[in-house]
Formats: sequence, C-alpha cells, structure tokens
Amino acid sequence: MKVVEAIEAIRNEVIAAKQTGLSIGFVPTMGYLHEGHVSLIEAARKDHDFVVLSIFVNPLQFGPNEDLDRYPRDFQRDEQIAQKAGVDVIFYPSVPEMYPTNMPMSIHVTSGVNVLCGSSRPGHFDGVATVVMKLLQIVQPNEAYFGQKDAQQLAIIMNMVDAFNVPVIIHGCPTVREEDGLAKSSRNVYLTKEERDEAPFLYEALKEGAKLIRSGETSRAFIRAELEKRLESGSGKVDYIDVLSYPSLEQSERLSGKVILAVAYVYKNARLIDNYIVDIQGEK
Repeated sequence: MKVVEAIEAIRNEVIAAKQTGLSIGFVPTMGYLHEGHVSLIEAARKDHDFVVLSIFVNPLQFGPNEDLDRYPRDFQRDEQIAQKAGVDVIFYPSVPEMYPTNMPMSIHVTSGVNVLCGSSRPGHFDGVATVVMKLLQIVQPNEAYFGQKDAQQLAIIMNMVDAFNVPVIIHGCPTVREEDGLAKSSRNVYLTKEERDEAPFLYEALKEGAKLIRSGETSRAFIRAELEKRLESGSGKVDYIDVLSYPSLEQSERLSGKVILAVAYVYKNARLIDNYIVDIQGEK
C-alpha cells in the first residue's frame, strides 16, 4: 500500500492502474477510521481491482463554532486499518494541497439543504459538495462509496453527480452499527459512559417510527410527534427530528414512496445523527 500527498501523485497512481485495465473504487473519508469506513473499503475491494482511500479533514464543511480543531485524527492508526482492509493507495493531502489559494468559486447546493443537518449548519453542504467534487475530479474513479448513516450527504452527492453529469457511480452502503444498535461514528469517542449507554435509544426510536409507517401510518406530523415523545426521555437534547421523501428530501404531510426518518441528538460533547429509510410499499 502506498501513501501519497500530492494531487499529481494520486493522479499518476490511478492513471497507471487504468492503463493496465484495472477498475477504480474510491472511498473518501475524514479519517479516524472505524468499522463503518472499513465496510466501505471492503465493498470497494469486492467490486474493483484498485482501491483508493482519501483522508482529508475538510475545513470548508465546518462552521465557526464547530469541532474542526478537535476532530479526531490518528493517521498511523488509519494507515494500519486501511492496509488490513485492502486499500491500494491512500491519498492524504494537506489543506494547502487541496486549497492552494482562496477558492475563486465553490458549489452552492440549492436543494435538500434547508432540512435535517443543513437547517442548523448553513454552508456545510456547500463545503461537502465542493470537496467531493474536487476529489472525484482528482481521482476519477469508476465508483465512489459513501455510508448511508450520512443520508443527507449521500443524497446531495448523488444529486450533484447527476446534475453535473460526473461520470462516476455513487454507491450508498448500509450503516454499520454497534451490537446495541448505535451507529458507528468517529464522534462516539466524545460520549461519556452514561451517554454511550443511553445513545442506542436513538435507533430504537427510529425503528418504532418505521414500524408505524409499515403498519399504515402516513401522517408526517404524527410520526414526528411519536419520535419526539420517545426521545424526550434522554439526557441530551433533540437538534432535529424529521420525516422526508428520499432522496429528494422534500416535506410532505402525507407520506408515500421512499421516506427517511432522521434524527440529530446533542450530548455534552457529541452530536449524533442517525436515520432509517423505509419504502411505503414495503422495500426497506
């Protein structure tokens, strides 16, 4: 496994692989890898001959009061995990390598951003879309892999690739969970023991909401109210609860088709997100 830091170097690695007829699977991350990231790498490894992993903590997607400086980083650990999982090359650029001057332009996302995480993080998804577009143009993979835990991000990236006719397939992989149901996240390390013991109730609430939908309930307001009741018992506070169409992320008071139940919950030092996607016709 190689580690490269320059854009030219990763391009040369990919070009060389393509010239020998290899297909390219790409997994973009911000590092501090966990089992969720490993599942993305394994999916890329299964589908493709050559796997590229990027590790880049993107400053554009952090607000002024968010946790950019304390976002967990451990490259040596990440390198070991990536090698064991079957990565061929890690692209590990610096901020100046990705943004050598003030960016003269960026992507402005206009659909699907005024809900869920976007409603409380203005500009966040502009930063996500901009860095993902740059990474896709740099690596130019056949397929890129993202986790469904960040379902809003996944939907926006899928819509972006479609809107700009980017020749890459976006593959959404199922959320990887702890045995008790808590979604794997790099930010879980910030939970106290008591918070960690309590946190699986987020997924339990989402499953109960999905059960109501499968039983025939189509009122968005009712489902939201039921979720809120269940989450009131926790020691943290709700950032948002919503039920939306997916992947269009539109609000409709009567649910139909594929919908996402989503929650963000704030503890003392960690903000957790989770979701559950249900098809009204029965396909999960």
